[in-house]
Amino acid sequence: MTQALAIQTWHQLVRSRDMSGLKALLAEDAVFYSPVVHTPQQGRKMVQLYLMAANSVFINDSFHYVREVVSDKHAVLEFEVEIDGILVNGVDMITWNEQNKIIEFKVMLRPLKAINLIHQKMGQMLEAYK
Repeated sequence: MTQALAIQTWHQLVRSRDMSGLKALLAEDAVFYSPVVHTPQQGRKMVQLYLMAANSVFINDSFHYVREVVSDKHAVLEFEVEIDGILVNGVDMITWNEQNKIIEFKVMLRPLKAINLIHQKMGQMLEAYK
């Protein structure tokens, strides 16, 4: 089975560390579920903001996907990254529509120490983007 275009594009954005193509990958009604924010972030603009902030926080030389499970319109991508000496393990759960636009992006993290660190760093990054 060939990899879905939405996931191919996502991997390219992450590999290149260039999120300039992110807006085109997101559906207008996309939703982002954060591991540290209670309410879903709705709409392309908010999802783009959160994913750009996450890119700044998560993507460094140690970031890598370790496992990938993909079906027709869903993917679960497990990743690991070291940030400030803490090993962060998480999953990106991505759903896309018939147009290969991401409609849902959910991130889950472990361990608790990593969640606390990401909460702090994402808060700082989101403030900087405002």
